[in-house]
Amino acid sequence: MVENVIIMGAAGRDFHNFNIYFKNKPRYRVVAFTANQIPDIDDRLYPPALAGELYPQGVPIYHEKELGHLIREHKVDLVAFSYSDVPHTEVMHKASLAMAEGADFILIGATYTMLRSNKPVVAVCAVRTGCGKSQTTRKVCRIAKNRGRRVVAVRHPMPYGDLTQQVVQRFATHADFDRHHCTIEEREEYEPLVDQGIVVYAGIDYQAILDEAEKEADIIVWDGGNNDTPFYHPDVHIVVFDPHRAGHECRYYPGETNMIMADIAVINKVDSAAADQIEMVRSNIAAHAPEADIVLAESAILAAEPEQIEGKRVLVVEDGPTLTHGEMSFGAGTIAARRYKASEIVEAADFAVGSIRDTYDRYPQIRQVLPAMGYGRQQVADLEATIRKADCDLVLCATPIDLPRLLQIDKPTLRVRYEYQDAPQGPQLEEVLTRRLNL
Repeated sequence: MVENVIIMGAAGRDFHNFNIYFKNKPRYRVVAFTANQIPDIDDRLYPPALAGELYPQGVPIYHEKELGHLIREHKVDLVAFSYSDVPHTEVMHKASLAMAEGADFILIGATYTMLRSNKPVVAVCAVRTGCGKSQTTRKVCRIAKNRGRRVVAVRHPMPYGDLTQQVVQRFATHADFDRHHCTIEEREEYEPLVDQGIVVYAGIDYQAILDEAEKEADIIVWDGGNNDTPFYHPDVHIVVFDPHRAGHECRYYPGETNMIMADIAVINKVDSAAADQIEMVRSNIAAHAPEADIVLAESAILAAEPEQIEGKRVLVVEDGPTLTHGEMSFGAGTIAARRYKASEIVEAADFAVGSIRDTYDRYPQIRQVLPAMGYGRQQVADLEATIRKADCDLVLCATPIDLPRLLQIDKPTLRVRYEYQDAPQGPQLEEVLTRRLNL
């Protein structure tokens, strides 16, 4: 018998699970993807050229709110949950809906969809969005590069555009970002690595991506997304923890899986978190990943001219995904504003325009700061209009990229960002990584 399947996703893990688990298997008939978390990624098609010969018409993508109707309409037998950074309780609410409609509900095993490389792989993952994964990836790349290794980073997918043009993407220069029509979210992940001299791959077909990356790498660094598990089998699995959200490492899918699999557990932001929060995270790591090396790290705040902040009314622009599905209410910009004595952080939501206003309706906890949402042209235009409307003296751009290079901002700006820094106490990341990887 053929099983009718729906894959629940967010334009990333869902496509990978389809390619590895369901594609070209006559036992399954994937009737639909559903989409969540990312705006405007539904109402399109996983194209026939990528779906394979069993799907000459491709596979349609619907909004997740249509799940119950789709199960009934297509007599669905199996729903495969395939996206990340979701509370355990919410996963089970979705499972309950699927089961009530008569479908089985599965979570595909973390290692089942990990591809094997003929080169050493270091995976950098996290237990939540916004833990400091990207800065840790950059640190890992520096460590390997300084030891004479050719390093290539492969990024968790963000295929939000024309899927037929995003099968294998290679980024080595800023011109590549324009050529691939990258969103702000994509640039935030790729640009800092490219500026560091690291080639970055991303896309949809992660076997084809691996084949290309292996041609120019001695070491492959998997740069994870959200709190998802790696697509490649890691020789060393680094997992980043955020003590500002202590306890979340045990309450979110699949971040808890990452914790259990960790070889190196990096407790980040110890310079700004309370001692009891740090200890809670350390205790959870000891209970669930007792063989993991624990490294303490600081997210150093870098600002070119911090004296500009004192006494100013500032608009703080923070990394979008960290604030939205990462559920943080602040980031580097907020910390810098407080540390360097801004007179006021203006209420960003008061100036919101269009889709940015919609973001505040969905995530009311972030009203004070402005999430750098830029998943499409309209969102970028709305972000620019919101900044233009804001009544402030200075805009603190605390995103991983140089935002004024992409937007027309009519106010003074100051770039603020996080960078990885080992804490004074305990082993350093380089020491632990080189031992584990035999560098």
